[in-house]
Amino acid sequence: MLIIQARQATSYGRDRLAIYLERMGLSISPYTIRHILRRHGLIKKRKPRKHLYPAFWAWDVEEPFSLIQTDVKDVLDKQALGPSLWDHLRKQKLPRYQWTCCDGRTRLRFLAYSHHINRTNGLAFLILVLIWLRACGVKTTVTFQTDWGQEFGGDNPNQIASLEERFLRPLKGQLKRYPPGRKGYNGRVERSLRADDEEFYRPYLLQMENEGDFLNMVARWVYFYNVLRPHLGAGMEKRTPLEILRHLGYNGPDWIALFPPLLLDTISVDLLLSFDPEGGNDLLAEYTFYLTFFKFYGIIY
Repeated sequence: MLIIQARQATSYGRDRLAIYLERMGLSISPYTIRHILRRHGLIKKRKPRKHLYPAFWAWDVEEPFSLIQTDVKDVLDKQALGPSLWDHLRKQKLPRYQWTCCDGRTRLRFLAYSHHINRTNGLAFLILVLIWLRACGVKTTVTFQTDWGQEFGGDNPNQIASLEERFLRPLKGQLKRYPPGRKGYNGRVERSLRADDEEFYRPYLLQMENEGDFLNMVARWVYFYNVLRPHLGAGMEKRTPLEILRHLGYNGPDWIALFPPLLLDTISVDLLLSFDPEGGNDLLAEYTFYLTFFKFYGIIY
């Protein structure tokens, strides 16, 4: 009965349920859990997955933050949320778009939100993630790997190179694409978006009545995902993203895992206007500017 209750409360699969129950003092094999769930009709048949083409170098990357898989999710998805949650998000005018950066090695994630999907918000999000990493002592050159959406520069190589030079390179950032039609290259961020639906939006969305509630709840979810939630993927060994990051030698502040889920619509234009494409970009000046920006908003101290 405890297994059934845990399943209904968390929607976890057999492996994550085994970890969950073990922390409650009950040691049960994942295979036993699977049989019990199957007997009670709690395992649904999934549609066969389409064949994916994972990028070999993405799986092979070992240095944290050298590859960050990036995507934007339309939260207002009736198929994912169901009619009642979809209607609640729409009526309460909660942010519709989730911007996600997921480190390819540690699975550490950074989230931001907006009411509109456009290139201004997309570039602002990447800049904010970069300055956050630099403020936390990360010196690695960061490659943001995205799809071919216009919010990240579209499919014009010259335009992508121009955006990278103007907005990312001053902070040692790069903007790259995965091959068309091969979403598996960004499989880790794609998998994390499913966790958002199953473990966050479906259980908690009805508790959010306004933007403040929404962003506060997201901040808790970011903390849980990065600091407390064990991950079962390749190379994770049931550890959290922050634990893996420490294991790989990171010795900066723990709050690297607590990137604040900002609303991009309210800050993105001013953020991009701070760059001077005519006069060139001075890295030290921009770094100081964004540190001041985060301190002004009470994000870092």
